[in-house]
Amino acid sequence: MRILIVQISTLGDVVHALPVISDVRREFPKLAIDWCIDEKYAAIPRLHPAIDRVLPVPTQRWRQHLFSPASWREMRDFRLTLRAVDYDAVLDLQGTLYSALLARQACGPACGYDAAAAHNRLAARFYDATFIIPKIVHPVERKRWLAAAVLELPLETPLDYGINAAPLTADWLPAQPYVVFLSAACHNDKLWPEAYWIELGQALQARGNTIVLPAKTEEERTRAASIAAAIDNAIMAPPLGIEAMAGLLVGAAGIIGKISPLLHLAAALQRPAVSLLADSDAPTDGILSAAPFRNLGGQGTIPDVHAVLNAFLTCTRP
Repeated sequence: MRILIVQISTLGDVVHALPVISDVRREFPKLAIDWCIDEKYAAIPRLHPAIDRVLPVPTQRWRQHLFSPASWREMRDFRLTLRAVDYDAVLDLQGTLYSALLARQACGPACGYDAAAAHNRLAARFYDATFIIPKIVHPVERKRWLAAAVLELPLETPLDYGINAAPLTADWLPAQPYVVFLSAACHNDKLWPEAYWIELGQALQARGNTIVLPAKTEEERTRAASIAAAIDNAIMAPPLGIEAMAGLLVGAAGIIGKISPLLHLAAALQRPAVSLLADSDAPTDGILSAAPFRNLGGQGTIPDVHAVLNAFLTCTRP
């Protein structure tokens, strides 16, 4: 028996799909599981020992060179790869038109959300079987419930993302415990005030922690550098790939950040974490973890430094 998981992107949604793999493996120990995913995020499912094959999709390259003969040859070859294996079920956990079309190319019954539940109503037209899954629940639960409906899995099972990573080894990392600050956000209106980060960092540094700030874009690095400059011994992390970032998060004493894909990854790696919500709702947008965690704030509510510090100390208490 073999199934195919279709979850192409984004990083946060890919992380949210991981518990499905653990649920399936728990109920069907000998079942083979393949995963169709954007090549940018292929490192994530490879961290899960239950995945047999990862099928990377060069989505960005295809879109950038849509009329290139080379792209069309790649698409044809990828379709042949999908159809080379007979699947007992193809689960589209993403629910977009693009993911539904990919799921349809595989050799096996395509299963997904019904029109009212899918991210794109048109996606439901390409499934052989559709299922009504509530939208107003955490994305992790939506994906688990869909898999449970398709494969008749029990619903009341422990949350298990099933991944781990080796702690990052780097000469710039401190010998003492470190806390990762994920100070970037998808939109500027979701940023926690810079002064708050500095005050929090100083409080944690006084308790024997080094603050490490990773950042990706130039704007994010400028902001992170400004925060690091005001905290004794704080470290600006160099640019890191997904695997190295996972190693950085695993080795941390804890993680604090604006809600982001990397914070979801930290939760999946079972590290103590505090998420800062501004215009989001914790039931659907916050982190969900088997490790100690807290979602603070919400619609129009910004948590203060005292609340975040207390939450973090509670999560990391031995």
